[in-house]
Amino acid sequence: MEVEEFASHMVGKAHFTGVSDIHILPEGDQLFLIYFRIGGNMVLHKSIEKDEGERLISYFKYISNMDVGERRKPQSGSANLKNDYGVCALRFSIITNFRAQETMVIRLLSQAKIQPLRTTTFFQKEVQEIERLAKYKSGLLLFSGPVGSGKTTTMYQLIRESSHRQKQQVITVEDPVEIEEPSFLQCQVNEKAGISYSTLLRSSLRHHPDVLIIGEIRDEETAKMAIRGALTGHLIMASIHAKNTLGVLSRLEELGVSKEQLHQSLLGIIYQKLIPRFCPLCQGNCHLSCPHYDMADKRAALYEVLSKEQLEQIGRHRETYTLNRTFNSLLRKATSYGYISEENCQKYQIP
Repeated sequence: MEVEEFASHMVGKAHFTGVSDIHILPEGDQLFLIYFRIGGNMVLHKSIEKDEGERLISYFKYISNMDVGERRKPQSGSANLKNDYGVCALRFSIITNFRAQETMVIRLLSQAKIQPLRTTTFFQKEVQEIERLAKYKSGLLLFSGPVGSGKTTTMYQLIRESSHRQKQQVITVEDPVEIEEPSFLQCQVNEKAGISYSTLLRSSLRHHPDVLIIGEIRDEETAKMAIRGALTGHLIMASIHAKNTLGVLSRLEELGVSKEQLHQSLLGIIYQKLIPRFCPLCQGNCHLSCPHYDMADKRAALYEVLSKEQLEQIGRHRETYTLNRTFNSLLRKATSYGYISEENCQKYQIP
């Protein structure tokens, strides 16, 4: 099989089965192993000869405009690849190990099935609270959770559902754009062209959006721009990496945001993870072979929500305040109801 045909077939199968990432990793001196990341777990897809693996990586470097001859420095790129199931947007990352062997990870940015948030969660109360917070006309709503936990999908779906009631101008600033949405004005960071997060954020705020979605708050400048937008009458939604909802407060303080700015701008913090459902018919977690759930339904979201009102309580009683519906308590509740296996209850707990 030619390398182009093999690449298209591999990406097509990954696209069809709901894979989030493809890992192409050297194994010794003679083989490359290809893994699919499914539901957070790496599953071996195929082993190929060394020369086949090197040709495959070179092909992906070529179609994503990376330097094919450069084998030492880390590189990244993106491309769209047509397969039997449609066109899949791909994001590539290459790192070379100490043996001078290239490794590649491919993130699949295929279109997620659009479903109401209330049908994709274990508990309705948290979704209702998130929907209430998203109805504010201005302020900052933050989403945290591991990579691949559905943060972008949650933000997009919140705005889709609210836009049904009233037309809104929605601008997104992302690196890269993960979900194509024709009704949004979607902007993508391009550092090589001098288009940074801060540049796009300034321009977007001048465009007077009703809602601004920021792909990730990753530095002090982006954090301050998000706060500024929230204080000047915009609804800002953004993702940020932290261990839990309270960890987001500490992370923002590390990025130079004052407690007074948080008090004036922050509407709420949401922490989420996608967790495999327990299938009572299979008596196990929903894997690819489970016939009782569609691919998009094999996992559901579990949320921990910290609202504006709770944040005010924390501000006054930070040392003694306790959150009732924590992520771990909801995880145990879902397990007792039979929604989640005992194994995954232990695996997905926040330490």
